[in-house]
Amino acid sequence: MKKVCFSFGTRPEATKMAPVVKVLQEQPDVDCKVCVTGQHREMLDQVLPVFGVVPDVDLGLMRAKQSLGGLTTRVF
Repeated sequence: MKKVCFSFGTRPEATKMAPVVKVLQEQPDVDCKVCVTGQHREMLDQVLPVFGVVPDVDLGLMRAKQSLGGLTTRVF
């Protein structure tokens, strides 16, 4: 079985990737997972239901007044 994980966090990324995710989720020989970063939470949450995509993992990386170092630490 092939394993594929899509990771995205913005509405434009989700809009482009959702059709590919849906096709791969329908393939019996592909284990397809979706991981969202929460980069633009409000906009991302608007578009995912339109395509019927439910994230398997939500990293929830964004914080108010975060530093680049703090973000990088949470990513790793």
